[in-house]
Formats: sequence, C-alpha cells, structure tokens
Amino acid sequence: MADQNHQLVTFQLGEELYGINIMDVKEIVRVQAIRAIPNAPSYVEGIFNLRSEIIPIINLHKRFHLKKVAESEEDDLLSGFIILDIDGMKLGIIIDRVSRVVTIEKHEVQPPPQMVTGIGAEYIQGVVRQERGYLIILDIRDLFNPKELQKIAELNH
Repeated sequence: MADQNHQLVTFQLGEELYGINIMDVKEIVRVQAIRAIPNAPSYVEGIFNLRSEIIPIINLHKRFHLKKVAESEEDDLLSGFIILDIDGMKLGIIIDRVSRVVTIEKHEVQPPPQMVTGIGAEYIQGVVRQERGYLIILDIRDLFNPKELQKIAELNH
C-alpha cells in the first residue's frame, strides 16, 4: 500500500540527520545572499529573492540551539536552503548538508526517545533507527506555531 511509506528529504543539521516529508519541500537551493531584517525573531536569518519571490530564511541551529559542526569544503558544496511550502507559505531553512531522498515504511517509524536531540519532542514526528544513530523525522507544521508563522509571513511585506 502506498500510504504505508513516507518519502523524506533527509539533511544534516549539526550532528544529526533529519528528514521532512517530500510533499512539503518545494526545492533545494544553494546558499544565496540573505538580506537581514530588522526586528525579526532571532532565528530568522533574513530574506532572499528566489525568482522574484521573497522567501524568509530560518536558521534551525538558532531555533533549536544546535551547534554547527566544523565544515569541510565538501559540506560547503552540499549546504544550502530547503524551500518549504507550509500551507501555501514559502520559507527556507538553512541546512548543513543535504543528504538524499529516502523511502521509509510506516512500521519503521518509532516514537522519539526522550533525549534524542536538542530539538523538543513536540517537533518530531518519529525516528527511524539506522546503522549510525537515528533519522529524526521533523513535523514542519509543528516547527513554528501559528503566531510565529504569522510573524514570519509579515516579514515579507
């Protein structure tokens, strides 16, 4: 059954590997120049122009107080922004390194252990055990509460 599987775009943030539903991902772009916005929440890095659409860029390291890992040149090539579409609102998240698209079967997804990461369990849909630790599945709709999304949306104007 098709609905037994999730397709996830996976990426590295700090030490951990995260995944988000491919249906929420518009595209992945290389790092662009970001324009800072005065009075934005601290985790909003700024905005950038993508084919004449203004996209707010969110720094999940700041949002979740994650440490950035030391980057190699290869990481530089693989870092960028994932452009998300959250119910019609586009925003970008900075990633350390894009990994790949994976298909996960529903039965492989487990509830998150209490202390899997610096990210609160309320943002995690589940985890999938892998050879090297966990793949953490983020629920992007829960990453930002409606008030925050409203605030971010207002930055565009």
